[in-house]
Amino acid sequence: MIKRIYKSILSEKKRICIRLFFEKRVVFFYKGNNFECNCCGKTFRKMKSKGNILRKNARCPYCGSLERTRVLLFYLEKETDIFTKENCKILHFAPEKGLISKLNQNNIIEYIDADINPNFANYVFDIESIPYPDNYFDYIICSHVLGHVSNEQKAIEEIYRVLNQSGKALIMTLIDKKREKTFEDTSITSSEERLKYYSESDLLRLHGLDFAQRLSRCFNVEELDYRKSFDDNFQKRFSLGDGNREIIFICTKK
Repeated sequence: MIKRIYKSILSEKKRICIRLFFEKRVVFFYKGNNFECNCCGKTFRKMKSKGNILRKNARCPYCGSLERTRVLLFYLEKETDIFTKENCKILHFAPEKGLISKLNQNNIIEYIDADINPNFANYVFDIESIPYPDNYFDYIICSHVLGHVSNEQKAIEEIYRVLNQSGKALIMTLIDKKREKTFEDTSITSSEERLKYYSESDLLRLHGLDFAQRLSRCFNVEELDYRKSFDDNFQKRFSLGDGNREIIFICTKK
């Protein structure tokens, strides 16, 4: 009841601001040097747990970055020209705060952070209908979005359409490595059922080992576990995950 009243009084945007404010106030209790976040540059005794099946040391106590965000940032910094290419056009869906802060610091790029929810990004539109011309973007970042959209194929086709011929779409998703094929059942509609069958309450499908094949209907696809570029101690210090959420699917036009 208290939660319902709280939601009725305050908008979602205000609730997010309040949550972030209090999270940063308690970061003192995580003070230490066992873990490090490359998104905010801070160190911690431990990180926060995350997930329905709790993943220890998953979430940065200060900026909220997750394992996949830290992996992706390392890749962007070390393997691309996204931070140095003048007039680089970047489209970032469901933008992670840790990456937003890094990309927004760069005034030589055109950065479009987009979400269907106006509380999470500066630009509001649907990934299934992107309001930009063909071949417009140099980079498209789409992390953990395609499991949530109603028409996945349409979203992939739209990403393909607005990506330029030499551009890269960097796509990530939750992969169930025990499944050869993606599991999707339209009769599963409640949050409780989705949590049971897809492991997250707002997923519409659970991707399997065929995810790269699904993308390859449009793209050339390179599947990269970038965590393995680093030794075990480095992976542990930055908490780079177990590979179920952190694989980068690098997509280019055929």
